[in-house]
Amino acid sequence: MRKLDRSACPAPPCLGGYHHGTHSWGDVAPDDKAEIRTHLETMQDRRCAYCEGDIDSLGQHIEHFRRKSRHPALTFDWDNLFWSCNQTDSCGHFKDQGAGPYIVEDLVNPCCDDPDAFFIFQADGTISIRDGISAPDSHRASETLRVFSLDADWGRLRAMRKIAVSGYVTDADTAFNEGWPPDDIREFFAEELDYSRYLPFSTAIRHVLTERQ
Repeated sequence: MRKLDRSACPAPPCLGGYHHGTHSWGDVAPDDKAEIRTHLETMQDRRCAYCEGDIDSLGQHIEHFRRKSRHPALTFDWDNLFWSCNQTDSCGHFKDQGAGPYIVEDLVNPCCDDPDAFFIFQADGTISIRDGISAPDSHRASETLRVFSLDADWGRLRAMRKIAVSGYVTDADTAFNEGWPPDDIREFFAEELDYSRYLPFSTAIRHVLTERQ
């Protein structure tokens, strides 16, 4: 999960044509859903808002952060929409169908909160809760990992993150173990970070490179 900037893209104009009480999500025309996805892509690139996986390989759906069944007034609210992968064992589908009871205010919202303040990604593909955060924030971090199933032991996402960061771990180990000058290491990491920022699981890559400096 990474920080997203919703102000980078205005609400799709098509949403103005739908209203709670008159329309349901099923009334949204295919062309309008395509417009919504285009605006979400501007904000998220082609990565899931929650796991950061590649939606071209993992599938995709327009996700309501606050479930439309419980918050129908937010069905067409731009601030409530994200682009999620289509996997059933994590992210939006798992939140709504597999996580069990939760309080939505306890979840880290990537547009309202900075996930970096709650989580740290490890080289083995796991996600840890940051040390030193408050008890309420620690609870929110734990609930977010649980409800979106982002850190299941030896699960699919953990394996995918481990593969994504493995080459960067090797390169970083080489730089440190061979005693590269600090300026060369910083330049190397800056180049790697710039290259990887649009890749799937970019936060895991960034943490592996920067949290060890």
